[in-house]
Amino acid sequence: MIFLLHTEQFGNELKNLGFDFYSGVPCSFLKSLINYSINECNYIAAANEGDAVAIASGACLGGRKTVVLMQNSGLTNAVSPLTSLTHPFQIPVLGFVSLRGEPGLKDEPQHEVMGQITTQLLDLMQIKWQYLSNNINDAKVQLVTANEWIEKHQPFFFVVKKDTFEKENLKPEDRSIHRNKKKIEKTSSDEVPSRMETLNVINRRKDEKTVQLATTGKTGRELYEVEDCSNNLYMVGSMGCVSSLGLGLALARKDLNIVAIDGDGSLLMRMGSLATNGTYQPENMLHILLDNQSHDSTGGQRTVSHNVNFVDIAAACGYEKSIYIHSLEELENEINEWKKTKGLTFLFIKIAKGSKQNLGRPTVTPSEVKIRLQRFINDKG
Repeated sequence: MIFLLHTEQFGNELKNLGFDFYSGVPCSFLKSLINYSINECNYIAAANEGDAVAIASGACLGGRKTVVLMQNSGLTNAVSPLTSLTHPFQIPVLGFVSLRGEPGLKDEPQHEVMGQITTQLLDLMQIKWQYLSNNINDAKVQLVTANEWIEKHQPFFFVVKKDTFEKENLKPEDRSIHRNKKKIEKTSSDEVPSRMETLNVINRRKDEKTVQLATTGKTGRELYEVEDCSNNLYMVGSMGCVSSLGLGLALARKDLNIVAIDGDGSLLMRMGSLATNGTYQPENMLHILLDNQSHDSTGGQRTVSHNVNFVDIAAACGYEKSIYIHSLEELENEINEWKKTKGLTFLFIKIAKGSKQNLGRPTVTPSEVKIRLQRFINDKG
C-alpha cells in the first residue's frame, strides 16, 4: 500500500511556518504542491527555474518566506542564481526539486543522468537537503528542520520522489491579459552617453522610497562609484536575473519604487523574464536597459542586441509602457513621469562602449549589501 502526503495539510504546515510566496516551473511529481500554491498562496509562474530562484529571492528581500519548485532537470538552470545570488547574498529560499530518473525506476531517457546526480549537485552547491518523507508526521519534523536553516539565512531543499503527494485539483483561475498602453519607438538620433553619465541621471532621481538593483558586471561597479547607499544592490553574478529579482521585490513590497538596471547581454540571456514581468505587472517597477551592444565586463565582445528591437518585445510582453530613450534629458523626464503615474515601464537607451578608467569594485560584501538593504526596506514598512 502506497502512503501519500495529504497535500493541503502539508501546504498548510508550510503556511503556518510563514511560507506563502512560491515561484517555480511545473513537474509532474510536484503538480499537487504547485496546484496548492496556486490555489492558496501567491504563486509566480516563472519562465525558467533560474528566474524562479531570482523571483523568490527578491520577495525574500522584501520580507516574505519563499518557496521554489522545480524538476531536477531544471535544477541545472538554477545553478547560477543558487551559487552566485542566494549564496553570496545569504538569501534563504526553501526549495522542492523532483527526483525524475531515480536509479532503479523506469523513466524517460533524458532524466537518467540527472536522476543519478541530483543530490550530488545539491551537495556541490553546499545546499542542505533531505528526501521528503511521505509520512505527514515525519514531514512536519522535516519542515521544522528546514525552517531552522532558513532562519540561519541558508537555503534548504527537499528532494521529492515519485508518488509523494496526494492529488490536489487546480481551482479555476482568472487570467487577465495585460496589453501595452504606450510604446515610443526610435524617432531621432541617439545621444549615446557613457554608462557612468546614464547611471548618474538614474541615481539622482531616486527618493526615500526607491530601491535600485544593478545587473552584474560594470553596471553594478559603476553605480557603486556613482553613490554607494543602503538602497542599492549590486549583483555580483546570476547574469540575466536582475528584473526577476526586481519582480519578486516589487510584488512583496508594493509601497516601494523598484528600479532594475539591466544590460543587453544580461537581458538576452534570460529574455523570458520579460513575459513573466508583463504578466504579473508590478506597477511599482521600472526596468531600464542600457544597451552598448557588447559584453563590456569581459573584454567588449559583441552581443546580438543590434538585431533585436527590445522596445517592441517588452511591449508585446505586456509592459504598460515601453519607450525608446534618445538622450539623458529624455531619460530623466521619463523617470520623473513614471514616479508620478507608475505602471510597469521599460526604458531603452543606447550607451557608449567602455567604462571608467581604473574602475574599482564594491568593498562592501554581498551579505552586507543585503543586510543594509533589508534594514532600509524594513524602515520603510
